[in-house]
Amino acid sequence: MKSRVLVSFGLVSILLAPGLGFAQTKGDPKAGKVKYDANCVGCHGATGKGDGAAAAALNPKPQDHTDGKAMNALTDKYLFDIIKQGGKAVQKAAVMPAANKKLTDQDISDMVAYIRSLANPPYKPTK
Repeated sequence: MKSRVLVSFGLVSILLAPGLGFAQTKGDPKAGKVKYDANCVGCHGATGKGDGAAAAALNPKPQDHTDGKAMNALTDKYLFDIIKQGGKAVQKAAVMPAANKKLTDQDISDMVAYIRSLANPPYKPTK
């Protein structure tokens, strides 16, 4: 009986782990800014307006992370996924590179927290 309970718990843990892993990861916007500055400003710009040096040559243009109307409608999971897997993985611009080989999940969660801090009007998470 004890082994059956452990096996059941193990299976449930494995099935729920991907969702729990993301939900439990809390981002640090200060750490996220460091990663954003190193990886995103070329296209999204130093202030997140989508006006980085490379933006002029891109079609479609990079997302303006300060546009609260657009950004606040996006889930944290969506932002995490597009950063981690790249634009093509979420049916967006294929030129948006995947960061999964360069950044850890915590780095990406930090970047999501930083991106959230740029939105105007400010982002208010749903409870």
